[in-house]
Amino acid sequence: MAKIIILGSSNAIPDERHENTHMVIVGKERTVLVDCVSNPILRLKQANVDFNSLTDLVVTHFHPDHVSGVPLLLMDMWLMGRKKPLSVYGLHQTVDRIENLMGFYDWQNWPNFFPIVFHRLPSGEHTPVMDCSEMHIFASPVQHLIPTIGLRVEFPESGKVFAYSCDTEPCDAVVKLANGADVLMHESTGAGVGHSSAAQAGEIAARAHAGSLVLIHYPTGANDPRRYAGEAQATFRGSVKLAEDFMELSFD
Repeated sequence: MAKIIILGSSNAIPDERHENTHMVIVGKERTVLVDCVSNPILRLKQANVDFNSLTDLVVTHFHPDHVSGVPLLLMDMWLMGRKKPLSVYGLHQTVDRIENLMGFYDWQNWPNFFPIVFHRLPSGEHTPVMDCSEMHIFASPVQHLIPTIGLRVEFPESGKVFAYSCDTEPCDAVVKLANGADVLMHESTGAGVGHSSAAQAGEIAARAHAGSLVLIHYPTGANDPRRYAGEAQATFRGSVKLAEDFMELSFD
């Protein structure tokens, strides 16, 4: 069993049907949350994922629409009796700010708090994040407004590969992360500083020879997001889908 569940698909401004972009990678032994917003315990429950199975948290960058749920996640797991450690991964700029944020809540004085193991990642391309029998995760810096990482997840049992651009302008780092990937999940906020359009996401998928493209972090609300897939198909000949909240992608 190896799957990715989209917990939110919207850009920074969510609506009633689309939460801010974040997801969970579910394996047999590891459950990895990628970014953390909203009410994390409730969101995981809605996705039929037991919060106690969560082993790792990867934080791509320190913007509110990607980290706002971290304090609530940690507090709720503590209040609900968690004892086993949680590993948290991110660039040192990101992890430092998470620790500073939790410091405002005086968390060092919360009694019997479960262990948090912080892993500060170097900012080099294809940096190993996690290496276990069911998944290998790598990170590379991408071109956003602040230090940000994209991800490549390799599933050795099936030989399948997933890549995630995170928030970024079109860049070679994502092409390398997504090289030959079965699925590239690319943001489609719109062309501009630190972001990409759906058509640009399609160009990256084509350059990477990805098998399929899933668009995420797109404008919602009054916008009709169905047009984004068409824009990406103008530049990418493979399958294009629009991410939706609680969509599941299987990598068995």
